[in-house]
Amino acid sequence: MLLGILLVLFFIPTADVTENKILVAQHPLLIVTNQTATLVCNYTYNGTGKEFRASLHKGTDCSVEVCSISWNMTNIRRNTTKEFNCQGDHDKDKVIFNLWNMNANQTDIYFCKIEVMYPPPYVYNEKSNGTVIHVKETSSQIQEPQSTIPLWILTTVTGILALYSMLITAGFFNYWKSKKCMYHQSDYMNMTPRHPPYKNKGYPSYAPTRDYTAYRSWQP
Repeated sequence: MLLGILLVLFFIPTADVTENKILVAQHPLLIVTNQTATLVCNYTYNGTGKEFRASLHKGTDCSVEVCSISWNMTNIRRNTTKEFNCQGDHDKDKVIFNLWNMNANQTDIYFCKIEVMYPPPYVYNEKSNGTVIHVKETSSQIQEPQSTIPLWILTTVTGILALYSMLITAGFFNYWKSKKCMYHQSDYMNMTPRHPPYKNKGYPSYAPTRDYTAYRSWQP
């Protein structure tokens, strides 16, 4: 009788610990060639939990939560971060995370986390080995870097430069035109006859003034 009681006391704690433990298994490697990945998290749980939460984490330290799904007997709630396109689905003893529009910068190791939220006690799985998702670049992703300057700034600067160029051209043209007019005016000589400062008899009014100093006799 005593031996039977001891056996019962010995197996009860062991059964309780085994019942509330969650084990998660993931595929070690997932290669993505079309920007779409499907990560399956298989888990085993023999407890009495009624409300669960599953989440996908990125990085060796699980610092980034990619997306999550919560469910109970009647409702399902999904959540995702802005940096990822992700959706989780629950199917019996596994959680499926679908990711799309992935890029090469998202290549990393990803971990599944399964939690029992209700009723107590709170239980979650130990950290699994994770899945390395290797995202290969596609032809659409391999392209020359585009300018980060907004189009309206480029348009404004181009318009200002064009206007400035037109003003300089117009100013140069007006300057050249004025110089050309001055050059043509200098080609005409003033043909009006000069009148002497005083009139002498015997000389027509239009005759040039004679310089008499040239005829003066030389005096020592």
